[in-house]
Amino acid sequence: MSDSPRPRFETVAMDALMVRLFDAISEAHMPWILAADAALRQHFGDALIDLVPSYTTLLVHYDVVRLDHAAARELAREALDGLEPASSGAGREHVIPVWYDDSVGPELPRIAERLGVEPEEIVRRHCARDYCAFALGFAPGYAFMGLVEEALATPRLKTPRQKVPAGSVGIAERQTAIYPMRSPGGWNILGRTAVKLFDRQREEISLFRPGDRVRFEAIGREAFIEQGGDPTPMEERG
Repeated sequence: MSDSPRPRFETVAMDALMVRLFDAISEAHMPWILAADAALRQHFGDALIDLVPSYTTLLVHYDVVRLDHAAARELAREALDGLEPASSGAGREHVIPVWYDDSVGPELPRIAERLGVEPEEIVRRHCARDYCAFALGFAPGYAFMGLVEEALATPRLKTPRQKVPAGSVGIAERQTAIYPMRSPGGWNILGRTAVKLFDRQREEISLFRPGDRVRFEAIGREAFIEQGGDPTPMEERG
C-alpha cells in the first residue's frame, strides 16, 4: 500500500476543481483514488455534475449555482480529511479472451524479434499478469491499463494508423488497452478481442471502471470467430 496522500487542489475552470493525490503512476495508488472518488461523490451530492478519476488525480465538475469556488474547495477538503484507502477488492475482475495473431496484431512479431523470442512468448507474458484500469478516456469505453512488464514496453508508432479495428489489443510504453471502436491510433497491436467494451444497451455502457482488474486470455481463431469476432486482417482494413 502506498503512503497516505496529501491532497492538492487546482482550479481548472470556473466550475471544475482538480484534486491531485499523487505525482507518479502506481497501481498501489488506486485504493486511494477509489476512496477519494467515493468520498467526493458523497460530500458533493446533488451539486456534483461529473467526477473523473485518473492515474493520480480526480477532476470534480460541480454546479456553480449551488457552490462557488471557495465552497467547492472546502467541501473537497472535508471529503478527504482522514481518508482511508478502499479495500483491495473494490474493483471488479475481467477476463478478456484475445486472438493473438500477426494478421490482426502486426506488432506481435516485431516485438518478439526485438526481444529475441518467439511470438508465443510475447503472448504468454502479456497474459501473465493482471492489469489495473487506471483511467477511461480517448474514446468511450477505452481504458488505460497497466503496468505491462518492463521488457515488453514499446514506444507508440511514429506514424499512427488512420484506422485501428474495434477490439484491437495493444501496448504503448508500459500501458495496454483495447480499442472499443474503429478509430485512429498509434499503439502497438498484438491481437483482437470480440468483447464489446462500450454498449449503450447495457445498464453500464462501459465495461470497465477505474480500479477494475483485467487479465487477458489467449484463444484461437475459431473461438474468436464463435464469439463474434471479425478476423479481417488489419492490412485489409486500411
